[in-house]
Amino acid sequence: MANQEDKFKKVISHAKEYGYIFQSSEIYDGLSAVYDYAQNGVELKNNIKQYWWKAMVQLHENIVGLDSAIFMHPTTWKASGHVDAFNDPLIDNKDSKKRYRADVLIEDYCTKIESKIEKEVNKAAKRFGDAFNKQEFISTNPRVLGYQEKINTILSRMGQSLEKEDLVDVKNLIEELDIVCPVSGTKNWTEVKQFNLMFGTKLGASADSAMDLYLRPETAQGIFVNFLNVQKTGRMKIPFGIAQIGKAFRNEIVARQFIFRQREFEQMEMQFFVRPGTQKEWYNSWKENRIKWHLSLGLGEENYRFHNHDKLAHYADAAADIEFKFPFGFKELEGIHSRTDFDLSSHEKHSGKKLQYFDHELNESYVPYVVETSIGLDRMFLAVFSNSLVEEELENGSTRTVLKIPAVLAPTKAAVLPLVKKDGLPDIAKEIINDLKWDHKITYDEKDAVGRRYRRQDANGTPFCITIDHQTIEDKTVTIRHRDTMEQKRVAISDLKSIIDAEVSMKTWLQKI
Repeated sequence: MANQEDKFKKVISHAKEYGYIFQSSEIYDGLSAVYDYAQNGVELKNNIKQYWWKAMVQLHENIVGLDSAIFMHPTTWKASGHVDAFNDPLIDNKDSKKRYRADVLIEDYCTKIESKIEKEVNKAAKRFGDAFNKQEFISTNPRVLGYQEKINTILSRMGQSLEKEDLVDVKNLIEELDIVCPVSGTKNWTEVKQFNLMFGTKLGASADSAMDLYLRPETAQGIFVNFLNVQKTGRMKIPFGIAQIGKAFRNEIVARQFIFRQREFEQMEMQFFVRPGTQKEWYNSWKENRIKWHLSLGLGEENYRFHNHDKLAHYADAAADIEFKFPFGFKELEGIHSRTDFDLSSHEKHSGKKLQYFDHELNESYVPYVVETSIGLDRMFLAVFSNSLVEEELENGSTRTVLKIPAVLAPTKAAVLPLVKKDGLPDIAKEIINDLKWDHKITYDEKDAVGRRYRRQDANGTPFCITIDHQTIEDKTVTIRHRDTMEQKRVAISDLKSIIDAEVSMKTWLQKI
């Protein structure tokens, strides 16, 4: 675990040092669990959005976009169930006066057991060498099976207790597992209580007539209430989808793990409206489609897994998470849910307006079923960033820190470096930048020896460095260096655009899907 914690600390400090993420309002000592995306962070974030939007909207004729407002009529949240049931189970430690999410304490306990499994696997891998079969070991080793059984028993009991709102049993489980407060180290716990996560606010000029509003805790409801507007104006035929990227707000009491769990975050969601009875096949189809999108980025197949939900939300008939191996273990990155007709039927009931679709093939009207894919943009950012940060030992014994962000997402695609600041080399560099900047974000760097500039760009995640030297003046060639391999090639200035395009174009990457 210590190793994982060290790695995570490096991720957080690298994100700040290289202009990816700052603490919000840092000059006022910051605001807990709220972050600002810095000059490189905003580029990476925008590239992730674009990579998702192209795959979801541009490449599907039957999916369109939407950008709905953050404020919605308060009855929306009554209809969606958020007013009555959007709660977290919280528990306080009487000694440290710290508040925790009871389910997270239990999940963290299970993560520790998971790291024991990993230790067993690593030990066996060393012992058996090339002959080691990981799957076979995990499914047959008695110690590993014992650990896995313990995890399953704990999570299953917790799930059932939360579903039944049996908060006494949730506390009993914490006590039986001897879970201590991470701060005080004691087991002096209060009862478990439910706490609503929505941020409330007011709309109106005077206190008497002001309407109680909420900051939306999810973006999906903006899609549901606009279902008919989009369907009619876009003349959409079922099955069709509506996609949206937008901010959501949750008053997380125990926000932590950097940008993994924040109070203000961004979601990338798509709600796919289908004919009742076809939802299972669409659910499976979207599960497959989404995992392919993730794998197209090349972050390593072993870092993803599906977690099928035993405990379903009251409105769902199937649900799975795509989990990613973050520095603190496997956690949810994206959810895929078959939501039945719960949302549209509920809004129909609360608004008194019909939200139905007339199906010409069946010659009947019905409330469509919905399959949802929902990914946290900030979590996706953290997945890409934490997975890309590596320290490599080089042949000469030195080490380099390199941020191997998939080239398609990298904030800056190339750095242009004149070997010296004279003899007209900076002028040629500026010409190259002026030519390339129409298609890609390019940076100029003339400070320090060229080797140090390479290291700086490596740590910044820049896929290419282009060096201009005295030979460039004679034959219009430059040296292009690849971040991941450090390989250098002499190429014509006129070929730079096509070389960079080949490595960073979204088309090339998305075609892997």
